[in-house]
Amino acid sequence: MRIRIVDAFTDRPFAGNPAGVLLLDAFLDDAWLQKVAMEVNHAETAFAHRLPGGGPADWALRWFTPVTEVALCGHATLATAHVLHTTGAHRGPVRFATLSGVLVATPGEDGSITLDFPTAPLTAIGIPEGVADALGAEPRAAFDTGPNVGDLVVELADEETVHALTPDHKALADYSTRGIIATARAEDPTRGYDYVSRCFFPNVGIDEDPVTGSAHTALAPFWSERLGRPDLTGLQASPRSGRVRTELRGDRTLLTGRAVTVIDGELLT
Repeated sequence: MRIRIVDAFTDRPFAGNPAGVLLLDAFLDDAWLQKVAMEVNHAETAFAHRLPGGGPADWALRWFTPVTEVALCGHATLATAHVLHTTGAHRGPVRFATLSGVLVATPGEDGSITLDFPTAPLTAIGIPEGVADALGAEPRAAFDTGPNVGDLVVELADEETVHALTPDHKALADYSTRGIIATARAEDPTRGYDYVSRCFFPNVGIDEDPVTGSAHTALAPFWSERLGRPDLTGLQASPRSGRVRTELRGDRTLLTGRAVTVIDGELLT
């Protein structure tokens, strides 16, 4: 059985967010899928199989972290689309049937891939007591992203503060279903990005996610409203780093990035 490791939201190896990708004839039992994801030990491992023609989707797609299945994942969807296109398993836009509905991935002429995802609804809330101590910085504001994403978005004072975060990951687990997205406006937009973020997801076994497509379905409306533009670029300032181009289209958000296959091997069990 072929297994690939793909770095997503980057155009070079050993950057962006790595995802495992397995193309199957059908989904095997959940316990096996979870064991494979635990063995791969990346933020997510994606499992996909082809669906019969004539339906609303072309491939079924599921995502697992090392400890649980998740309802939405951007980078592993991008990685799966990259594998389908580079291997010739699928040509043109691909429709994935997922726990979050049908998601479409469209290849661009420049080698990028654009994902069509649901926009996360943002609800302003009071800054939770203790979150500043857990995060290591005082938020300016806090927002709930709704059940599909399940994160707490916190706006910080500036880009430098986001880069300097050294949070207490265990303490962060108390504040949302999945974790916390910390963000701030870019200090110098001429560097090619409009805002920065970091994502901490202790509740799904990921202390810090390198680049998070699903988080940008919340960051896109947040920053588009503040910056007055639907088209933006976000830098996720993890140690691996990566960029996500976002385009807000009402209740849908387009996420665009590149991907690179770094390992193509065989799963023996």
